[in-house]
Amino acid sequence: MLYKLKLLAPLALAGHLFAGGFFLQLGNPEASPEALKAGAVLTVKAWGCHDPATAKVTATAIGMVNGERREIPLKVTPLSGVGMFAIAQQWPREGKWVIQLEGRNGEQFTITLVGAGPGGVDRTRFKENMHPFAASDIEAMLR
Repeated sequence: MLYKLKLLAPLALAGHLFAGGFFLQLGNPEASPEALKAGAVLTVKAWGCHDPATAKVTATAIGMVNGERREIPLKVTPLSGVGMFAIAQQWPREGKWVIQLEGRNGEQFTITLVGAGPGGVDRTRFKENMHPFAASDIEAMLR
């Protein structure tokens, strides 16, 4: 049975490879002098089978500070690279936070959640989806 699953896995993924998609790639602002100049703590690149130059990205910081839930709309700064954006620290350093990134390009939609806290943005702790996350997904990341 395991042998059959190993054979079927590439076939299941092949549809995604050929169908294209729309995703947000998280990046390190230290790799971009322009992002550093903007005070970025996170960079985001729109990529996939679309025109990244027309992509729109919005961001919201969702957090828990002293037991109180807070939401802060974030300014997303376009960078000179096609489909590149920078996000500066606009939420308090204390507490636990989830940065919700929403990407739109025509009919295409993608959403990424990335953890943040006193130590900064943790680009290794994220979730991606093609439809909005449930509140329980955000709550789980805030724990």
